[in-house]
Amino acid sequence: MRLSHPLCLLALALLLFPAAASAQTTPAFTPQVREFIRTDAPLIALTDAKVIDGTGRPAQLHQTVLLRNGRIEQVGPVKKVKVPKDAQVINCAGKTLIPGLVMLHEHLYYTMPTGAYFNIAQMPYSFPRLYLAGGATTIRTAGSIEPQTDLAIKRMIGEGKLIGPYIDVTAPYMEEAALDIPALNTIKGPEDAARTARFWADKGCTSFKMYMHATRADLAAVVQEAHRRQLKVTGHLCAVSYREAAELGIDNLEHGFMASSDFAAGKQPDRCDYPAARRGLLQLPAGAPEMQSLISFLISKKVALTSTLPVFEPYTGREIVLGGGLEALIPQLQERETRTWEQNQRKDSASTALFKKEMGWEKQFHDAGGLLVAGTDPTGAGRTIAGYANRRQVELLVEAGFTPVQAIRISSLNGAIYLGRDKEIGTIEAGKQADLVLVDGDPEKDIQQLRRMEIVFKRGVGFDSAKIFESVKGKVGLN
Repeated sequence: MRLSHPLCLLALALLLFPAAASAQTTPAFTPQVREFIRTDAPLIALTDAKVIDGTGRPAQLHQTVLLRNGRIEQVGPVKKVKVPKDAQVINCAGKTLIPGLVMLHEHLYYTMPTGAYFNIAQMPYSFPRLYLAGGATTIRTAGSIEPQTDLAIKRMIGEGKLIGPYIDVTAPYMEEAALDIPALNTIKGPEDAARTARFWADKGCTSFKMYMHATRADLAAVVQEAHRRQLKVTGHLCAVSYREAAELGIDNLEHGFMASSDFAAGKQPDRCDYPAARRGLLQLPAGAPEMQSLISFLISKKVALTSTLPVFEPYTGREIVLGGGLEALIPQLQERETRTWEQNQRKDSASTALFKKEMGWEKQFHDAGGLLVAGTDPTGAGRTIAGYANRRQVELLVEAGFTPVQAIRISSLNGAIYLGRDKEIGTIEAGKQADLVLVDGDPEKDIQQLRRMEIVFKRGVGFDSAKIFESVKGKVGLN
């Protein structure tokens, strides 16, 4: 049977997907989403909680937080906050409230090689819900392979049809032809880069990402188009150095200093020599004045730096899948990741040394006054998975020398500041959107207790973290 008329196609869609059709007219959440909601009462009192509010101020004990109609109405000591009679009360004794995480290097895809070639595949079902389960209430997709899918997922989450965070959607990668990655978008010069930026901005993308072989001219063209619309540009660079990018007006640099080619011997303009860039970082002393100079320059240009420690975490003596998410993978991928992990044990001393230096450089950048934000980059070898890695990123910041209070601020308020949304999200303060996470434990005493997330509130609606994680076990790699 051939159905070519639009009305015929619509009738077929209604026949095959009646639940989706009825959801079009449903003003609230679909049953598939509501199944994972613990509470959506209009007035909620979270009582006797420890609050790490995301501002960087010391944690406060025995606090009550009132949520009304999706916003934080009041925060204060139990003895001073009067709980209204009609409030749903959740006793938080022995538990901790933190802001919803604002993570800025996320993707809705996962590593799925094409034969012998590196490639990535979209995870439209599992990854959005894993992000929310892992406490991320706002994410930026720092690079996309299916922007139309990302934009649709953002819309469907907003309409209550899917589970997930608020999404700042980044346009397709801005990359000159060089890498054999089938899913990667490529451009041909600055004019094409500018056209691509205009096209996807008109479609609704709100961020742009330059990639490894993009040139200075490409970057200048995209920065001009983005800034004309008050949008921002980030980059995982190589052909363009960090100093050059800052001079050209880039807003953000990804992967801390791990993508910096500034210290590569014999660096040629607009040429990416990744092995040389890596050697330059390996040979650079942790306290080198050259790095201090670069840090000062980036800060003077107000360039934010995204920490993505999970994607660089060494293998030896560490988890197979970061944050404990091995069971989220389909069985074939569990075998792949376990095998890769075993093969790399005690063979990654260079990576370990560079990883430790990177942690130190990020701390130096932060302590010097730079805006350090957080992300995970669920790609690379395949050990980095949405949700699980978000919590691991906070743990690794603590390993890097930040206090838990600082690590949580970097992973919440700092991201909100970068997005220009800090008046709405990023902290637990009266008047802000009710995006916060209830943790069954005290991450200030033991940062790994952050993994004991119980309820993730997004605009005052409390989602069951454990139940969402359980629903996605064995599905990553399928969709």
